[in-house]
Amino acid sequence: MRNETAFLFDLDGTLVDSVYQHVLAWKTALDAENIELSVWRIHRKIGMSGGLFTNQLLRETGFAMEPDRIERLRRAHAAAYQGLGRQVRPLPGARELLAFLTDAGIPWAIATSGRMETAAVNLAALGVDPKQSAVVTRDEVRYAKPDPDLFLAAAARLDAPIERAVVVGDSIWDMLAATRCRALGVGLLSGGYGSEELRQSGAIRVYEDPADLLDHIDEVGGRR
Repeated sequence: MRNETAFLFDLDGTLVDSVYQHVLAWKTALDAENIELSVWRIHRKIGMSGGLFTNQLLRETGFAMEPDRIERLRRAHAAAYQGLGRQVRPLPGARELLAFLTDAGIPWAIATSGRMETAAVNLAALGVDPKQSAVVTRDEVRYAKPDPDLFLAAAARLDAPIERAVVVGDSIWDMLAATRCRALGVGLLSGGYGSEELRQSGAIRVYEDPADLLDHIDEVGGRR
């Protein structure tokens, strides 16, 4: 008997070209709080949980992160990101990849560290209706990446064993989370992380973007 593969996708930088919009939105939010942080340092944190993000802010800037300030940052980031929403586009091959999996009867889900208030912008650009497809956001789990909760919840939504799942993501946080839940990690370069970084974090294969992954889908178990 054949073991069925399920695909669990990150969203930002994996299916939609939105990483740098998030970076700019966080920069706007941080500037409003008079917290100085270079853009490249913000980029390195995209995809991790909000709690880890603020912990790293404390380490790097020395600014206290009281709950009220954390909530102001979150709201300011969401508002700034929504203002950039028209710039968000699906990455090359993203829609075709999801259509291929659907047509082949291969289950797939999206698991994002973003809350629905920002994920909705990306899902709309991608043409995915969260009422029709399996989508898990930060709102639904206790911890986000690099904790495995999002991917575990996504696999459960599909009623698929996590050990048979392929996690597709663009950041080291995705690959670390995949390793922790015993799924196979596949990295994409479309979020700005390097191939070696992704491999060191647990990726078994690295491709350029969703189009490149679709061209090699048989290498990671995506057969009809």
